[in-house]
Amino acid sequence: MWIERLDASHALAYRELMLEAYDLHPQAFTSSVRERAVMPLSWWEGRLTSKLDVVLGAFEAGSLVGIVGLAFEPREKARHKATLFGMYVSAVFRRHGLGYELMQAALAEAQSHPALKLIQLTVTAGNDAAFKLYQRCGFVQFGLEPLAVRVGEDYFDKIHMWRQITVPGEKAGEV
Repeated sequence: MWIERLDASHALAYRELMLEAYDLHPQAFTSSVRERAVMPLSWWEGRLTSKLDVVLGAFEAGSLVGIVGLAFEPREKARHKATLFGMYVSAVFRRHGLGYELMQAALAEAQSHPALKLIQLTVTAGNDAAFKLYQRCGFVQFGLEPLAVRVGEDYFDKIHMWRQITVPGEKAGEV
């Protein structure tokens, strides 16, 4: 297994894995499989080549089996923040530490951006495995968004979490 930054050449595999995620876990993502399936391949390529997004992929035997992204803020007053998005590991590869490895790769990427001070994310309330993973990686809850996502007739709350980023030589709490 290895993890690397995805680029335009990975767009088809990225699209396929994200559509799987949207389909199998609709409550976990704000986007739906229906709205993303109609996006042209160029849209997916653009996501992977954007200067404001970094998408990392985990590969096993040459196949993309896990992903996580970081979206960086373009606005001057918010450039110290990034949002973790699109975290997904294909079911066959879960419970082997791959999610943790993806999170560590995302945190290492974040630390390579000196202006970055924090990462935020949301996780669907009730997704205990993901919530515990994020806690294990140093994220703490700071809020709850009720009725954040609607899937059919059901509504799901989102837990908001954040984690400070410290660069080598800097102490936690120094912002």
